[in-house]
Amino acid sequence: MSTERLRRYKELLVRVDEVLHYVWDPIGVAGAPEARDEYGSYAPKVVGLLQGGASVAELVAHLEQLATEQMGVSPDRARTRAAADALVGWRAALEHERP
Repeated sequence: MSTERLRRYKELLVRVDEVLHYVWDPIGVAGAPEARDEYGSYAPKVVGLLQGGASVAELVAHLEQLATEQMGVSPDRARTRAAADALVGWRAALEHERP
């Protein structure tokens, strides 16, 4: 992996982690500093999906599956869609960023 590609991967990973925590937040822990790492383990898979060209609908499906199967909660469709939109937005922004 080139240095520039690695830098963009790391930047996307940070942004994905932020979106999952502050926008998606299916268990409602965004206001608790001690829970800042709650969704970090999901970020690498989401980055992989983004780098593979996943659509908003595919990201929504993945996030809803995580909420339901991993966390045992009913997903909030509006928050999940907002998170997926933000994730796709970050992917686009970083892809078009100049080195």
